[in-house]
Amino acid sequence: MRTKPLIGVTADRTMMGPHASHVAGEKYIAAAVDGSGGLALVLPALGARQDTADLLEVVDGLLFTGSYSNVEPHRYGGAASAAGTLHDPARDATTLPLMRAAIDAGVPVLAICRGFQEMNVVFGGTLHQQVHAVDGFDDHRENKADSLESQYGPAHTISLAEGGLLQRIAGGTGETREAEVNSLHGQGLETLGSGLVVEATAPDGLIEAISVANAASFALGVQWHPEWQHAQNALSTAIFRAFGEACRARMLARIPCESRAPIHARMTPAHTEQRESS
Repeated sequence: MRTKPLIGVTADRTMMGPHASHVAGEKYIAAAVDGSGGLALVLPALGARQDTADLLEVVDGLLFTGSYSNVEPHRYGGAASAAGTLHDPARDATTLPLMRAAIDAGVPVLAICRGFQEMNVVFGGTLHQQVHAVDGFDDHRENKADSLESQYGPAHTISLAEGGLLQRIAGGTGETREAEVNSLHGQGLETLGSGLVVEATAPDGLIEAISVANAASFALGVQWHPEWQHAQNALSTAIFRAFGEACRARMLARIPCESRAPIHARMTPAHTEQRESS
């Protein structure tokens, strides 16, 4: 019997030399394992070639990762992307239906960066394709010439929604009103999807975290990257712990009661007699 929940980690479809490959960043995998206490399973971006219902039978939770690619704008009725914008239609075809099915089925979901934007699109929301070009918003992009430490360093504060899921998660950290987060995104939420709840905003008003109202299980999306050095940040640690607890609860709920009982409690009289005579 497994003792750790199986957490599916979404992959991007990319080219490695001349070969199409499916890749998930190690920082996401490590956070699922070390931060959430799970077993990580990388899910290739194969779209309808893999049955969504079958996948959901296997996993106890899903981590939707960030990516250098953007959701194709036709998915939310947006204008054509600027020249040179990186897209991943194979990922879109995989993650968008998978996320909705997972949330409907009560599978715990944690969505980060691109995954956060996917969550909004799944529920009918729209995206700003270039936040920095929209009046009233700051530039939320990182400087790619900087070291990774600088790119993923604290960039701005977020204000946590009073009484929200994220504030409850943060309750044990002392960061119940504001927290510092990194910022490495060019796109952002424009209109909020139906049935979604704003969990946090940036100083310029941009939505930074969302949850699904009345979800059957954990369903949280964040724009920043809590997976980066998650063990060194109290809020990040709390997020992955809460996600892991939800995944573990699903795992245990799907194990028949007799399988969860201590082994001595599952022994039949015949088993007992055999043990005593040995």
